Amino acid sequence: MNNTFSIRAAFGIVVVSILSAFLVGGLVLGIGLSNPDSPQKLYTFISFILGQGFMLVPLVWFLKSRKEPLFKRLRLNPISKQTAKATLLFSIGLIVVFDEIDRIIQLFIPAPDYILDLNGLLQPDTIGGFILLFTAIALIAPLGEELLFRGFLQQFLEKHWKDITRAILVTALFFAMIHMNPYWFVQIYILGIMLGFLAWKTGSVFPPLILHGVNNSGAMLFSFTNVGVPNIYLWNGHVAPWILILAVGCIVLGFKKINTLKVKS
Repeated sequence: MNNTFSIRAAFGIVVVSILSAFLVGGLVLGIGLSNPDSPQKLYTFISFILGQGFMLVPLVWFLKSRKEPLFKRLRLNPISKQTAKATLLFSIGLIVVFDEIDRIIQLFIPAPDYILDLNGLLQPDTIGGFILLFTAIALIAPLGEELLFRGFLQQFLEKHWKDITRAILVTALFFAMIHMNPYWFVQIYILGIMLGFLAWKTGSVFPPLILHGVNNSGAMLFSFTNVGVPNIYLWNGHVAPWILILAVGCIVLGFKKINTLKVKS
């Protein structure tokens, strides 16, 4: 695949896409805040959905205006069932280990207030709110971000720089920065590297989309673990040792299966 536009244009459209997502989401949120009697959480969830969904509009317009092959430029290549299963196994193990790392970090660096407020936001008051939040966080956000970062930007940088490691690291850095979350910056950056590895190794955006979706779904579920949900998962405020052992096993098995794949260009 030959690049038909410059690196400045590639980064430019990524920035425009991100800004458009913030703009649309901010407008919806602003409408909700302008009416104090309105259900604030509902407007927040809707702003997530519309903002993340609108992220793809500038990108798709850019590619179509240049008559680019949309599926190829966004790495929308099909994967086998074996690859999907291995990715799911790897993803489940990884998010459990990430959860325990986060719990250990909080022993030394307590989570700031905005993180605690975020956990409160991740606890909808109604079933409808839960469905909206799940749609936004576990489906729409991973889809928009993976198509933009791993599907478009990283693939472009791989071809432009001809340096896979550099492309993955820079894309992951950009990915972590746009989340604007200093407390979780390192975790998000490492996640971005894992997502980038999956995209490069499989030649498809679907494996990182699976990992991203599982990670965000896990974040929702873990936000409920402090209100007495599964005793089988937690042990003295940490992930139970037997769960961690299973998680590490999932990571090893999943990674081995993924790593046996031939890199797809």
